[in-house]
Amino acid sequence: MDCIDVYGGRPLEGDVILSGAKNAALPLLIASLLTDAVIELKHVPDLKDIRTTLALLQHLGVEIEHRAGAYRLSAANVACFEAPYELVSTMRASVLVLGPLLARFGQVKVSLPGGCAIGARPIQYHLMGLEKLGAEIWLENGYVIAKANRLKGTTIRFDFPSVGATENILMAAVLAEGETVLENCACEPEIVDLANLLIKMGAYITGAGTSTILIRGVTKLHEATHAVMGDRIEAGTFALAVCGTGGAIRVMGIAPEALGTLLAVCEQCGAQVERFEDGFGMKATERMRAASITTEPYPGFPTDMQAQFMALMSVAGGRSYITETIFENRFMHCSELARLGADISVGGGIATVRGVPALSGAEVMATDLRASASLILGGLFAHGCTRVNRIYHLDRGYERIEEKFRALGARIERRI
Repeated sequence: MDCIDVYGGRPLEGDVILSGAKNAALPLLIASLLTDAVIELKHVPDLKDIRTTLALLQHLGVEIEHRAGAYRLSAANVACFEAPYELVSTMRASVLVLGPLLARFGQVKVSLPGGCAIGARPIQYHLMGLEKLGAEIWLENGYVIAKANRLKGTTIRFDFPSVGATENILMAAVLAEGETVLENCACEPEIVDLANLLIKMGAYITGAGTSTILIRGVTKLHEATHAVMGDRIEAGTFALAVCGTGGAIRVMGIAPEALGTLLAVCEQCGAQVERFEDGFGMKATERMRAASITTEPYPGFPTDMQAQFMALMSVAGGRSYITETIFENRFMHCSELARLGADISVGGGIATVRGVPALSGAEVMATDLRASASLILGGLFAHGCTRVNRIYHLDRGYERIEEKFRALGARIERRI
């Protein structure tokens, strides 16, 4: 099984060109189900989750062509409306086919995704929204089955601003009859990216990026070309890396505001940040100061950056408190960081991190995608060699991460 060896102690210098965002690309690919016209997507990252999504779309009957760095998708001949367990079980975002298939074809059958290592993440908000749009939904043998004539617009208020539910209902509503208002919906930049593609396809949407989105349904969508936004989690991972190693980097391919509060937290810790239109510079000349954060929906501190931030705080000066409010099991990386010498205690959903002068390389095991990144950072901050095992998690969300770190001067090698 592949692993990555990280040799710490080197400052990072240079430029990072961001890959397309996995969390944006997945719903953008699935949105191709909404039309019989060709959708062309550029800047799609080469990741395991992307390949799984493409396999699911091909299973449903989508014709896919990959050339010149772009995917051309045609759902003109879709004749299958079932997302089977073997595909959904490997990637939770597969449930996003619920809304598009139901809206366009009036029927869909999707395996329940089940839990995952960082928490249960139930889909009740997805089902509630579709029912309010007029779908008849029932569960049978581990599958969600839904049927409807043309969906009808209504007002839907989410109890929690779920990103996945917002995306699913947004896609369903663009083909619904009449007007749909989504309240207390997610505001993440990936929602805006999806809305921008749908608008190019002929949808009428206003308010994406705010807590209230208005959709006026249309009867048909048309072809469109769109480039996936840069990955803000990848951007944040490199930003925190240079905070812990020292050095100076520029991260290109994303608007700084897309990172929410992250850059401000880096400044609070002592980093120097320069913001420009399509990226930012990050410079660290001294040991970071401790800072406390609480994970929150965008624009708050992202849960997908919590593990990486904990790695940084493990070598910062002082004590920090990290509160996880999104996923109940997202502290499993603590014990692995402790193997590197981090001083972390957990209780009541709060991790207390007491910064140590330095970490020491050791063999560690990744438990999920972002935990993998935190262990890579821990290795960069440590003396000696850190071997990160089970890196298949990492390959779900980071494209060529070791190559990008090597280009910045890090010594990092993949072992097969």
